[in-house]
Amino acid sequence: MTEGLARLAQNPARRQRPVRVTPKMRRRRLRASGILLILLLVIGLLVSKAGSAGSPAAGASRKATQKPELVVSTTPGRTIAVPGSAPAIPWTSGQSAVAVPSAGLLETSGPETPVPIASLTKMMTAYLTLMEHPLTATSSGPDLTLTAADQQEYDLDTEEDASSVDVQAGEVLTERQLLSGLIVRSANNLADTLARWDAGSVPAFVARMNAEAAALGMTSTHYVDTNGLDAGSVSTAHDQLVLASQALRLPSFASIVDQTTVTLPFVGTLDNYVSAVGSNGVVGVKSGFTQAAMACVVLAAVRQVGSKQVIVLAADLGQPEGLDYAGQEDLQMIDAVSAGLQLVPVARAHQVVGKISLSGRTSGTGATYAPVETSSALFAVGWPGSNVVVSVDRARVGRSVRSGADVGFLEATAAGGPPTSVPLLATASLHG
Repeated sequence: MTEGLARLAQNPARRQRPVRVTPKMRRRRLRASGILLILLLVIGLLVSKAGSAGSPAAGASRKATQKPELVVSTTPGRTIAVPGSAPAIPWTSGQSAVAVPSAGLLETSGPETPVPIASLTKMMTAYLTLMEHPLTATSSGPDLTLTAADQQEYDLDTEEDASSVDVQAGEVLTERQLLSGLIVRSANNLADTLARWDAGSVPAFVARMNAEAAALGMTSTHYVDTNGLDAGSVSTAHDQLVLASQALRLPSFASIVDQTTVTLPFVGTLDNYVSAVGSNGVVGVKSGFTQAAMACVVLAAVRQVGSKQVIVLAADLGQPEGLDYAGQEDLQMIDAVSAGLQLVPVARAHQVVGKISLSGRTSGTGATYAPVETSSALFAVGWPGSNVVVSVDRARVGRSVRSGADVGFLEATAAGGPPTSVPLLATASLHG
């Protein structure tokens, strides 16, 4: 190649003649130059943007344009000691316990050992069914068509003189009707019907019952059946009130146990075996009796404490005097506990408990803030000698808030029970 170039230089006659540029060729060259220039500009912009993104100064500039968020700052939480002395509770001759869920109270008559609980077992059957097949306080739920196995279950219970509800193969009952027959009429056969519907078999459902008991902290409870006919289903008064307190939080369970009668398509109207329901403020929950368990009764009643209505529970297990006697003892314990409950004032209506401000600045030059106040007065139900803990659950406010908007909750928790609360409100509009 080098020799060829040398010969070309030595012989000018052989050099290529200049190419004549036509208008068409000139237009093509201009178009190509324009495209090249655009590509160079795009590459330059990308390089510049990448350099700016890695620059600390550029990041600081962007942060400077972001609006700071509004922050809720409140006064520290506090503890209120409930004054007075707890009243004496008339414990029964059997194993007994009392509870006030809203006050975090659960007291027992003494050391407990697991004992047979008869039909109190059905409280867990109903609770677990409602947890897995929820109902509202008034809904009926799905329809279930009863089978020959369900009818045979009734026949067997009748032969054993066990409480049951007559059913027919092909009969259609709703979930609520089944649960009402289970609780109100203490139908042993319907307990197994619900178990097969939910879990496919009774043993599978019983396994779920024990798992749920463990999850609720019922450490002295063990189930071997769904209805309590077997003496192997055992528990304590303490554990039964743990379950009853939890179950009554479900509006569906509360409405089912608070029925004086139940009406079913085939058998008609049946009375509640817990005869106390509907009188003396009693709103449930369950009774049971077998020779191994004797009389077992758990009652829940509404009592007035100041301006609040409070649920008080009592359990009496192993009572040899019968169901009515056990129910009366429950009521005596309920009344004694109610007399000791107090309504503890926590905060007044429109009481300032903190401030909402721009990035937490509540004082100094440029501070912008508004007081945060309670929407209404807050009271807690307390038991003498216990404590009420006051705290604030703050909501995320963002970069603006309008006057009167909820910005959190003031909460009062008595002795570790469920909190009661009132909303906290901003008293002015603010913008970050």
